[in-house]
Amino acid sequence: MSKSDINPVNQSGIVDSRWKGLYRIGGTAAIIAAVLLLIEIIFFAIWPQQTTVIDYFTLFQSNRLIGLLDFYLLEMMAYILFVPIFLSLYVAIRKSNESYMFLAVILAIIGISIFLSTNNSFSLLSLSNQYVAATTEAQKSILLAAGQTMIVNTGQRAVGGFNMGFLLVSIAGLIVSAVMLKSAIFSKLTAYIGILAFAISLADYFRVVFLSSSVALTLIIAVTSGVLLIVWFILVGRRLLKLGKDNS
Repeated sequence: MSKSDINPVNQSGIVDSRWKGLYRIGGTAAIIAAVLLLIEIIFFAIWPQQTTVIDYFTLFQSNRLIGLLDFYLLEMMAYILFVPIFLSLYVAIRKSNESYMFLAVILAIIGISIFLSTNNSFSLLSLSNQYVAATTEAQKSILLAAGQTMIVNTGQRAVGGFNMGFLLVSIAGLIVSAVMLKSAIFSKLTAYIGILAFAISLADYFRVVFLSSSVALTLIIAVTSGVLLIVWFILVGRRLLKLGKDNS
């Protein structure tokens, strides 16, 4: 354990007690986000995502909860938690490079907003219910087309919407992790794990969007990045919780 994990001091002295509440909220959110991402990885390994809209409609009608989880519900919850995480990180290490941290928070907030506004778990559930209630083939065709549009928007090769939010948050995380290297608050290990995790996420985003991709390779990279992110969130969460409890 490095000295930065023992003494919660920044470049200007001790931690500002005014932000201890935010540190505790951000730390708790980071730990919960790590748990949600771990559950999502395990869930997708046991219950692979559907590939067609009719498969999703069928799944929703047989088990709504599994259908929602299969269409990124846990990830949506994690992205909501990213807001207090990035805000608490900004407060904690902004003195290391305030301009970069400000940019990172702005990118993160925009990315989170885009992600949440284009996450269509409940919208797809609604279309599924309408599809079952539809009485004509024309109505069903319209609903199938609408559902297919949602799936395409969240697909691996989709450039905008859902994946654009993921891209901006990954850039924000990479910037934050880089600033951590100059901070006395977080250990170098935390910074390097964050840099590696978000760099892999970004590399994989550009690979699947602009290049051909195999399912096996995509899965391996996604799991590797996911595991690293889980470790990073745990380290960040523990550190923020300590900052929130420290009485120095």
